[in-house]
Amino acid sequence: MSKGRILIVEDETIVALDVRARLVRLDYEVVGHAVTGSKAVELAKATKPDLVLMDVMLEGGMDGIETATLLRESYNLPVVYITAYTDQKTLDRAKHTNPLGYLTKPFEDHELALTVEMALFKHKAEVRLQDNERLLSTTLGSLSDAVLSTDTEGRVTYLNPAALAQLGLDKRTALGAEVPALFTIREQETGLPVSALEEICNPCGSHPMCEDMLLRTAGGLELPVSISVSPLTGVDGSFQGRVMVLRNVSLKKKADADLRASMAALRTTFRQTVRALASMAEKRDPYTGGHQQRVARLACAIGRELGLPPDPLEGLEVAAILHDVGKIYVPAEILSKPARLSHMEMGLMKAHPEVGFEILREVSFPWPVARAVLEHHERMDGSGYPGGLKGPDICLEARILAVADVVEAMSSHRPYRASLGLPAALEEIENGSGRLYDPEAAEACLELMHSARFSFEASSTCWDKAELQPPLAACNLED
Repeated sequence: MSKGRILIVEDETIVALDVRARLVRLDYEVVGHAVTGSKAVELAKATKPDLVLMDVMLEGGMDGIETATLLRESYNLPVVYITAYTDQKTLDRAKHTNPLGYLTKPFEDHELALTVEMALFKHKAEVRLQDNERLLSTTLGSLSDAVLSTDTEGRVTYLNPAALAQLGLDKRTALGAEVPALFTIREQETGLPVSALEEICNPCGSHPMCEDMLLRTAGGLELPVSISVSPLTGVDGSFQGRVMVLRNVSLKKKADADLRASMAALRTTFRQTVRALASMAEKRDPYTGGHQQRVARLACAIGRELGLPPDPLEGLEVAAILHDVGKIYVPAEILSKPARLSHMEMGLMKAHPEVGFEILREVSFPWPVARAVLEHHERMDGSGYPGGLKGPDICLEARILAVADVVEAMSSHRPYRASLGLPAALEEIENGSGRLYDPEAAEACLELMHSARFSFEASSTCWDKAELQPPLAACNLED
């Protein structure tokens, strides 16, 4: 198999034949021989060689240097000069054509072999680099992110339009410059510079994208950026430079701030809506005004004592504030009746968990609010209502609510009786622990009360806790 296709341009036939014979022995294919510049251009167009061996002095109108320039510009063909003229003037003219080597007559076989092999290798590397640059230009030119590439020494070889605009650079002066001369990177939190090229190109170690960095251009412009750096490799896996992507995150930061403000406003509206629903039910029962809020305070305290995370705690409070919303269905005269309720009236009263469930079931809370409202009168032994559920079949929120609801109700005044007092309420919880009430919730409630770490007047709700985050879940966890 041929190691490469070569065109010989030499006006001395004997020399040309000698070079052809040597190349064939070295396993190269000679695609033609030209003695003039015009003939060389014609043959190059027809044969598309991998390399041209070009004599500097040629017959006809064009010499070898002029011919090489034309071949480079028209067909991007690499050229190795063959010459007996090594004067400085000739060399100065030749170097402007970017030759890939020189062979000075006379030369040995090993010189020919080494020069041709190196020229072909360099040209393949050039082609790969040009392909990479074309790829960068076509695929990255329209991106809004700043993209630039460097060679192995850290000199800039490409900038897309966004990079020129964001960094305030002129392409002619930026190309070939080293990265630190164009911009520096600083850590946004500390302000410390990341000045070394290796650090700029890999500011976050193994992380592909480094956030919260500050870019400072040579012109003094500062931008918050995220930076990503990737190696640029050839088809053979050799390292050829880097591609850097700089994303201006100032707009993202503003959008994040706007989103946080919007979420805060939505959360405020959400709280107001929940409290308005609760108030609607309590307006019909002035004797129990504030009951749901006091139950919410105690339920949150029990939840914190049990180690519930902030988000479930907030769901617990919502359920507590709304646990009696179904009483809107109960006639006002029953709610405020100063005597014991009849069997039928008690039946209407016991319907309020199901009514509350029906009101709330279509609301997409990110917590099981409707289920907790439905089950807050269930008891561990199955003696509760409306479903007669037992033990773990009752959701945790409802088990906590049951304890908080009983304690608040027994220790407060009702139309049909005076307050039974907090000691009686705690005795009820202690006696019913494990049988009627969840033992862990009961123990937590008793511990809070006995240690005087809770009071209905002084304690805050879950929403008053600074560590809570806005509810971001969009899923409906209702069963």
